[in-house]
Amino acid sequence: MEDLKTIKHNKESKQDVAILFAGDSGDGIQLTGSQFSNTSALFGNDVSTFPDYPAEIRAPQGTIAGVSGFQLNFGSIEIFTPGDLCDVLVVMNAAALKANLGKLKIGGTIIANTDGFDKKNLKLSGYVDMRNPLEDNSLGKYRIIEIDVTKLTRESLKESALGIKEKDRSKNMFVLGFLYWMYNRELAPTEKFLHEKFKSKPDLIEANMAVLKAGYNYGDTSETFTTRYEVKPAPLPKGVYRNIMGNQGVAIGLIAASQKAGLPLFYGSYPITPASDILHELSKHKNFNVRSFQAEDEIAAITSAIGASFGGNIGITASSGPGIALKGEALGLACILEIPLVIVNVQRGGPSTGLPTKTEQADLLQAIYGRNGEAPIPVIAASSPRDCFNQAFEAVRIAIEHMTPVFLLSDGYIANGAEPWRFPSADQLKAINPPVVKEATDEEFLPYRRDEKGVRQWAVPGIKGLEHRIGGLEKQDETGNVSYDPENHEKMVGLRAEKIAKIADFIPLQKVDQGAEKAKLCILGWGSTYGAIKTAVKELLAEGHSVSQVHVKYLFPFPKNLGELLKGFDQVIVPELNKGQLVKIIRSEFLIDAKPLSKVKGLPFSATEIKEAALKHLES
Repeated sequence: MEDLKTIKHNKESKQDVAILFAGDSGDGIQLTGSQFSNTSALFGNDVSTFPDYPAEIRAPQGTIAGVSGFQLNFGSIEIFTPGDLCDVLVVMNAAALKANLGKLKIGGTIIANTDGFDKKNLKLSGYVDMRNPLEDNSLGKYRIIEIDVTKLTRESLKESALGIKEKDRSKNMFVLGFLYWMYNRELAPTEKFLHEKFKSKPDLIEANMAVLKAGYNYGDTSETFTTRYEVKPAPLPKGVYRNIMGNQGVAIGLIAASQKAGLPLFYGSYPITPASDILHELSKHKNFNVRSFQAEDEIAAITSAIGASFGGNIGITASSGPGIALKGEALGLACILEIPLVIVNVQRGGPSTGLPTKTEQADLLQAIYGRNGEAPIPVIAASSPRDCFNQAFEAVRIAIEHMTPVFLLSDGYIANGAEPWRFPSADQLKAINPPVVKEATDEEFLPYRRDEKGVRQWAVPGIKGLEHRIGGLEKQDETGNVSYDPENHEKMVGLRAEKIAKIADFIPLQKVDQGAEKAKLCILGWGSTYGAIKTAVKELLAEGHSVSQVHVKYLFPFPKNLGELLKGFDQVIVPELNKGQLVKIIRSEFLIDAKPLSKVKGLPFSATEIKEAALKHLES
């Protein structure tokens, strides 16, 4: 780069910036966005991301249905969401512009690949009479940067022996290089990534590196661009950080818990969007005594995990809504066996196959009530990508120490989103104490004898004197022998329910996340609504409103003080990506006139939506 003409540019500081990359699903949009996110996180910014995939595996190129998006928000301040509206919209074709123009702030910047606005692309994207929006003055409210990315990419690779199609596949690197120049980012992290990704294909390393530098140099040497932007590092607490996606957080949290408990981890799963990345991550960690198994279907996946738990492992399985439905009978089996099991449900839009790549929170009632018979299972939920680690660890702790299956709810939004995560040290993690009985004594072994928590001992098969019956038929109290006695059945149903209810004694009391313990309005959330509610409440408090945020992570059983806490507010509203599932439980459990704020569009809440709803309630 030293031999190129450089131009003196102005520098402008920004507190935070939201960028939305958009293009065909084959344009490398997700990779471009994740590389910019990782580089910004390494630089020290706080970051939040939102990958938005097409639902179809290969929608027609150039159409609205085929548009893939990746929005990230990075800043020198704490960031809680990917941003409601973006400051910069990068579009690789006309369909990407048409699908995403409404997400750009007025006065924002459009970076357009002009090659994607030819007659064919304009027709496929449905612009009337193939009218080119870059030429008809319809984008007057925005700043437009037109770059023929395809042409410049090919020019930078004119000496390469690669074919045209292979050259064009690297045009995302040109855009990435240009954005790195705009925001003063180093190329080194992406250069390292390219070397690792294409280590067996040196010609692709060379091509992508050349195009990345060409994009950077284009900004540096073009007289068109007079200003570069500076977003300083965020004042995050000291520690070692990595950029983490939600599914990675779940996988690492499960591993950390199995290590803390001193038990091998067995993961049985069947591939399903958006949960599959948990299997991909866990399969990399055999060195931590992790065994991963891709089963032939959902039933085999969960029953293999149940078998592993019976054999002394911590059994884990994961899926999304339709897969969880198939696991239903086996969930009842795990409940009546009273052995540890963690079931991760990465929720997506339903019902049935629904919207596989879009997010929703509509499996809460399924998790709490979706089984035959009286089969209570604890349910907890993660609130952000980094919180996925904490809640996965907590799910394993509860499962082992209370000898029960546990549901961990995540969703597509936080599973695929990413943010910086500070490593905890091993001594910062809670101890996990498995109730394992290791050898027989003179006393008769009774496998369903319970301690003060209502928990039975865990006797791994193969130890002389600890033999006991296992299966889905009702058990006689204490002995575990098959029993059809009516009185015993009612007693066992009660004992299992009592054991789950007692978990409330071993989880934290509910705290107010922001605001006072008594206020005019409480915004009560769960799961991935956390960031949007956090941002909205922060703004409302700064404006002087009487509002508080309460975010519930333990959904069944609830923290013991939740009801009393909620009664301290004049009004309670519950934003959920469903038709009002938590609010239904809150109303019936605590007789509180909580109001729903529902959204079922396959998209997360924006902070603006929640703030506007809160203001209406405050004014009512």
